[in-house]
Order: sequence, then C-alpha cells, then structure tokens
Amino acid sequence: MTAGLWMLGMLGLVLILTGLPAWIALLGVALVFATGGVVAGAFPLALLSAIPGRLLGLLENDLLQALPLYVLMGALLNHLPLARALFRTGSRSLHATGAGAPLAGLGLGLLLAPMNGSVGASVATLARTVLPRLREGGLSTERSAALVCVASTFGVVVPPSLVLILLSDAMMRAHTEAVNATGIAARIINTQDLFIGALVPAAMLLGLYVCIAWQTSRHAARHALPPSPSRREQIAAVIAGLLVLALLTSVTLGYLYAVEAAAAGGVALLIYGIFSRALARNALREVLRDTMTISGALFALLVAATVFTSVLRDFGTDRWVSAALAGLPGGPPVVLVVALGCLALCALVLDAFEIIFVIIPVLMPPVLMKIGDATLVAVLALMILQVSFLAPPFGYAVLMVRNAAREAISLRGLTRSLAPYLFAQVIVLAAILAWPGLLRHRDAPGGPSAGSATTPIDEQTRMLQRQLDQNADEVPPFGANESDAPRH
Repeated sequence: MTAGLWMLGMLGLVLILTGLPAWIALLGVALVFATGGVVAGAFPLALLSAIPGRLLGLLENDLLQALPLYVLMGALLNHLPLARALFRTGSRSLHATGAGAPLAGLGLGLLLAPMNGSVGASVATLARTVLPRLREGGLSTERSAALVCVASTFGVVVPPSLVLILLSDAMMRAHTEAVNATGIAARIINTQDLFIGALVPAAMLLGLYVCIAWQTSRHAARHALPPSPSRREQIAAVIAGLLVLALLTSVTLGYLYAVEAAAAGGVALLIYGIFSRALARNALREVLRDTMTISGALFALLVAATVFTSVLRDFGTDRWVSAALAGLPGGPPVVLVVALGCLALCALVLDAFEIIFVIIPVLMPPVLMKIGDATLVAVLALMILQVSFLAPPFGYAVLMVRNAAREAISLRGLTRSLAPYLFAQVIVLAAILAWPGLLRHRDAPGGPSAGSATTPIDEQTRMLQRQLDQNADEVPPFGANESDAPRH
C-alpha cells in the first residue's frame, strides 16, 4: 500500500533532477510503477483498463471549457500593450500616495493572475512589465522582487482564478468520496462555494498587502513624476481594467458562468486588438501559439495526473493514507495540521496545478471524512499554498523571480522584504481559524456554503422522530380519548 508514497518520492526526484515537464514525469513514473505492480502481482492488469474510462469522464466535464478561454485572455493581456498601459496609468494616478509604482504593480497582478493561473506565468509577465519600472522608481532590487513574488501569487487565492476553478472540481470529487464513505447527509461543495469562501480572505490579504507596500515603499521610492501615459493608453487602461474587474466579480458572485465570462473577455480583447491595430498577424500568431501551448500543457498535466493517481489508487495508497490519518491522536485538528503540512512540503516542488491534480485527490477525501467543513479546508489549503510559494529560499515564486531577474538578488535581502507579507498571511490564516464564519455568506447566490455543518443520518432520524412525537402529543389517534394519547 505504501508504493504510492514511493511514487510521489520518485516523482519529486525526477522533477528536480531532470527538469522534464511535469506531465512527462507523471506518465513516466506511473508507467514504471504500473509495470512493476503488475509483474509483482500487486494488482491485475485488468485493473488498469479502467483508466481510459476515467479519462473520458474527466474530459467531459463542462468546467474544463473555461480553461483555454482563461488562457486566451491571459495571452491577449500579455501580448497587447494593455499590461504596460495599465501599469503606467496606475502609477501616474497613484503617484500622490508616494508609492504609485508598487501599488500599480499589485493592481496589475490582481488583474492578470486570475487569468494566468500559474505562478510561473504570472512571474514571467510581471517580471517583464513591472520589475524594471520598480527599479527605475527607486526601489531596491530585493523589494522589487518581493513585490513581484507577492503579486504573482494572487491567482492562488483571488476568485475566480483558474486555480480556484480546478481546485473546486477536485474538492467536489473529494467531498463526494468522503460523504459516500461516511454516510453523512451533506450538500457537496461546488465552485460557487469556494469562490464565496475565498472572497473575504482574499480581500483581507489584498488590504494588508496594500498597506505593507505603501508603508515600505513610500520612503524608498523616488518621488519624481512618472511618465504620463497618452490619452489612448489611459482610455484603454480604464476600459480594460473595468471590463476585467466586472467579469471577475460577476463570476465570483454567480451572475455569470466562468465559461461565459472568459468568452466575453476574450472576444472584447480580440476586438480591441484588431481595431487598435495592436494585434497584427504576427502578434495574433503568438497569442494563438501561447494559448494552445499553455492549454495543451494543462490538459496534458490533467491527463497525466489522472493516470498517476489511478495507479496510486490501484496500489491501495489512498486507503493507507486514510487509515494513517484516522489513526492520528488528537482528532480532526491534528488531521488538518498534518494534511496542510503535507501540502506545504509539496508546494516546494510542485506548482499549484500539479498539487491540485496529483495531491488533492489522494489527501483530501480522508481529511473531509474527519472535517465536514469542506469550504474551510479548501480555503486553508489555498492559504498554505500561497505561504509555501512565498517562503524563502525554496518557495516556488521566490525561485521563479530569482531566475527571471536580470540581476543578482540577495536571498537575505529578499527574505527581509518578504517577511511583512508572510506575516500578513499568518494573520489572515489565524483569523480564518478563529472565525470560520468569515467564509460563509448567507446571501450567496449558491445558497448556504457547502462547508456548513453536516448532519448525520442518525441525527436526522432523531429529529424526525421528535417532530412525529410532538405531532402525536398534539393530535390523539382517531377513536382514542385524549388521555390515551402517547406522552413522551
């Protein structure tokens, strides 16, 4: 049963030592262990025949239609001059605060990260657009890099990002398994539950980040007036910013499906690029190539992760993990801490998508068997992932920014610059644990959160019996005297 743990260890070594794409590493490790499992008699060859059916069922999910559309929006924002126009307009508008460029950088990350989804893609865009301008504005290399690190992780917690869409699907499957295994009566978590649940923590983080960026940058940055954007750039930046915010808000609050919003945003950006002549044939070719490349990589990762987890389940590792977590002393709090610690360790090696596709399907079902609040568990997982991505020296965002920077970045200086942002994350994490009600909104379009308390079947039976008993007290049986009515 522990063969799946060796699979995960081998996967980490392959990713670190070879630098191969994650989907190739996943398929390779799964093929090697599947062959070994069949030869050793751990499971029959016929058991692997269920994998094609699982893949077909997975790819028929309507939610995946939003994935390439989100990628298209991100590619258009990256290739069109909108990112530069947004940053220049924001820097000029916020100059009076003394930290116009840093605040504009955070705002640009807030708009781009939900579409990019991947931390690596966000780092590539922000390092090219924001990092040089921050340095020109007088910020040190380390503080500029820290700001880019933080802005690149907005896609992990800000709804309705690709990360949250895919995590909601993975959590829905895990919650379904947990409900079926425990026999509790609960509404299964859905995408809207996670969007609404992540809204308040994301707003708290953004507010703290803005305060930190303003406090740490207003004395360090030079106060020379930044270059004024042209009138056309200002108009384009305002329209694009309002459009993206409106679409993201509509999806988060449930007024639009993610597919509808991404399609509308993609069409609007295409129209802007054509009429502004910014999207020439070569640029359009690059946008389509990037969209196909990133979308293909994500679907390949999804398919490879499904094969990997199928082989892992064939070894019975999921049952071993469930038994191990169930046997931990201390009850649900200890189970939650151990699960979040495992996610934090995985985030040092894997990107958010890889964690969602590989780790969540194995780790979360036994956790949700102990903890019924699926929304709370999902939001805590998002927070832990973001902390891990920003934790020096091996945080994923930290490594990506240091690789993308054109000059050497002191690890000590970067750690010191990231410390206030990490402390802000700890504050929000503590607030969620202290007041889980922050994640529930009664006015949400989707109704009560799926993470609301679940009611066991036995408890429902007792509640029904009490109601029947009360009715029996009030209405005596036909033909009986009132004194003959049963009393309880």
